[in-house]
Amino acid sequence: MYSSLEQCLIDLEKNGHLVRIKEEVDPYLEMAAIHMKVFEAGGPALLFENVKGTKFRSVSNLFGTTERSMFIFRQTWDAVQKVMAVRSDPMSALKRPFSNIGTGLAAWNALPVKKTRSPLALHEVNISDLPLIQSWPMDGGAFVTLPQVYSEDPDKPGIMNSNLGMYRIQLSGNEYEMNKEVGLHYQIHRGIGIHQEKATRKGQPLKVSIFIGGPPAHTLSAVMPLPEGLSEMTFAGLLAGRRFNYSYVDGYCISNDADFVITGEIHPGETKPEGPFGDHLGYYSLTHEFPLMKVHKVYAKPGAIWPFTVVGRPPQEDTAFGNLIHDLTGDAIKQEIPGVKQVHAVDAAGVHPLLFAIGSERYTPYQQVKQPAELLTIANRILGTGQLSLAKYLFITAEEKQPLDTHREADFLAYILERLDLRRDIHFYTNTTIDTLDYSGTGINSGSKVVFAAYGDKKRELCSETPEPLKLLSGYDNPRMIMPGIAVLQGAAFTDYDSAKLEMASLSEAIAERGSLDSCPIIIVADDSSFMSETLGNFLWATFTRSNPSHDMYGVNSFYEHKHWSCDNVIIDARVKPHQAPPLIPDPNVEKSIERIFVKGASLGHLNI
Repeated sequence: MYSSLEQCLIDLEKNGHLVRIKEEVDPYLEMAAIHMKVFEAGGPALLFENVKGTKFRSVSNLFGTTERSMFIFRQTWDAVQKVMAVRSDPMSALKRPFSNIGTGLAAWNALPVKKTRSPLALHEVNISDLPLIQSWPMDGGAFVTLPQVYSEDPDKPGIMNSNLGMYRIQLSGNEYEMNKEVGLHYQIHRGIGIHQEKATRKGQPLKVSIFIGGPPAHTLSAVMPLPEGLSEMTFAGLLAGRRFNYSYVDGYCISNDADFVITGEIHPGETKPEGPFGDHLGYYSLTHEFPLMKVHKVYAKPGAIWPFTVVGRPPQEDTAFGNLIHDLTGDAIKQEIPGVKQVHAVDAAGVHPLLFAIGSERYTPYQQVKQPAELLTIANRILGTGQLSLAKYLFITAEEKQPLDTHREADFLAYILERLDLRRDIHFYTNTTIDTLDYSGTGINSGSKVVFAAYGDKKRELCSETPEPLKLLSGYDNPRMIMPGIAVLQGAAFTDYDSAKLEMASLSEAIAERGSLDSCPIIIVADDSSFMSETLGNFLWATFTRSNPSHDMYGVNSFYEHKHWSCDNVIIDARVKPHQAPPLIPDPNVEKSIERIFVKGASLGHLNI
């Protein structure tokens, strides 16, 4: 149980989980490039001891492997799982009261504790004194990538009605006045938005505190989707094995355990351009107006260490966050949505764009013909629940005789495609909300959704080789198989939707003229079919981040009947669109410059990366 980030790092180093980098490293692109190279190799946590332009050390890749994360939380993990289970299923406590005594004690001991004296260890610094880390060449400036952003409910002040979230903070660049202003980016469905709306309605500024560092449990608590009634501050204490210690200075909440604290106010209606920022979909999120935070004070404790991560195309370190969250809350979705057995936000597709789910079919067990019924009810519940509501594509089925696992992605998709009735089982939602960071739609937060709900007897054998009707099509090259039942064609570059509509209509007619293609339910049109078919990850990423169901799904022999869309084969146009954000591409000069850290005799030379 760690009382500080430094204590954790000492423990990691003693046990072979951390390496110190003694060479001077530039926070502009170099630190991120080193991190990504080590993360990809499954390497250790990295302590940068000589960061150019600052006296502060910096650490990354803390949560880079599940093994390391479980090591960090090894003393408290079981107790936290029990508390989460009881919160998700209170009846379990009544059924086994004696086995849950410790759970209640653990939760009680985790309640945050207010210190009446100010945290004397903190001293004032400026934003310009911090490690100003920029991860990608086109980023708008330096960002805090592991912040714990704290706000309180203006109607019910106090720590037990607070919100702690991980919303990115832009420290420099754009129009921000250095040391006086920072940008605060949060997406829809976020707790801080509710607090800001209430403050704005009162005509008051919202006080915000940004904690950086402290025990690793505090960082994880900022990204946890918690059951009703369990605050992030209590969870932070529970996972840390010690109560969250806080004080108030100038009316701002201060984490006494944080390495750094930035305090400030968001005033009603005040925004500035924030971004671009290399984000978890593997593209830049572009420049948009977001709340402006006027800096009050910046604090650092002696020997403070700045934690950071790099966000980019999955998998990245935030993938490990997802694994930890799933371990702790895996059964919570079952309690929230009756009939659901699994929901898997597919990391390779950027998490939000694509969901795989397993539900139940209990409505009409007496019917001979099996078809989706309860699954559609469950699909609506999934797409109306929290962050899951930002998904664009949902593939859902129900188990019958064979066990299914949504994490075995190719097998799960094949199971659905074998049973999919393309004239019955595709359901659209148009003009609705999608992820703020997803630029495949018609505007920020705006796009569409589609549900593929398949259930019943197997309808087809899926092709494993490129079908003849997809070969030698005019205007399309290099047909390839991605997996059984899904083929890809390489087309000309996308120009606009009017042209695309004509192109896809022509393609559909050409395929239809060549005869039935029942063994290949889905056909992808891509800019580069070799890349798309190279790995399953490439397919999942490129297809579901580059398409908007309502605008980019077409069909062979498609038609509407009573407003329901049907087809014989689905065509998804996954070409890059001009309005979409550019992908993240590392700077080759930076990639070359960091080689010095990996040569024999250098800090990371022994890793053989």
